[in-house]
Amino acid sequence: MTDSADKTEHHGVGHRARLRKRLLEKNGDSLHDHELIEYLLALAIPRRDTKQIAKVLIHRYGSLAALLTADADSILQEKWMGETSVTALKIVQVAALRLLSEPVRELPILSSWQSLLDYLRADMAHLTIERVRTLYLNSKNMLIRDEVASEGSIDEAAIYTREVIRRAMDLGAAAIILVHNHPSGDSAPSRQDIAMTRNIADAGKKFGIAVHDHIVIGKNGFNSMRSSGLL
Repeated sequence: MTDSADKTEHHGVGHRARLRKRLLEKNGDSLHDHELIEYLLALAIPRRDTKQIAKVLIHRYGSLAALLTADADSILQEKWMGETSVTALKIVQVAALRLLSEPVRELPILSSWQSLLDYLRADMAHLTIERVRTLYLNSKNMLIRDEVASEGSIDEAAIYTREVIRRAMDLGAAAIILVHNHPSGDSAPSRQDIAMTRNIADAGKKFGIAVHDHIVIGKNGFNSMRSSGLL
């Protein structure tokens, strides 16, 4: 699908100029979520009034965060949305995640815990399928590698103890942090989550690899198994 552009001047031209002024003069603080999307799409399809498109997208996906993290193929199915428009949304997502991940990449994980949680929630809270990722740390708790271990269905993604420990050994990791999301929105770990985490922790001890935590991400928050006394 390609972006459609009406070459005639539309009624949103003056409105767009006012949005630009509010963005530049007030750092965007006064802009609503749909107005941010409206102006972003205006850069991709400048000859179309994007106000209604933005409102429909925010309504359809439920929030700005959910829209930006939605699957690109899903957004492409929306009326008026082509590759250029979807790319505009996705570049904002990538830039935001890179900004949030900078402290995680540059500082010891355990001393930048809130930054880690902010990054993980931005990346995973609104996913519609389960994703499991593993953070591998060195002896100073600096991040060596952040890897997606698996992606699954709406309520399940596989993770295997042997593969996690083997990968940690290959990377020379001293510790790991497990992370996965619950698309249902409920961040409470299941019995299966707890059992799997304890299996990995027990296996890691044999090789001097610590499991610092297993974080479960939901739309409305997160759950730390370590803080909950489950690990």
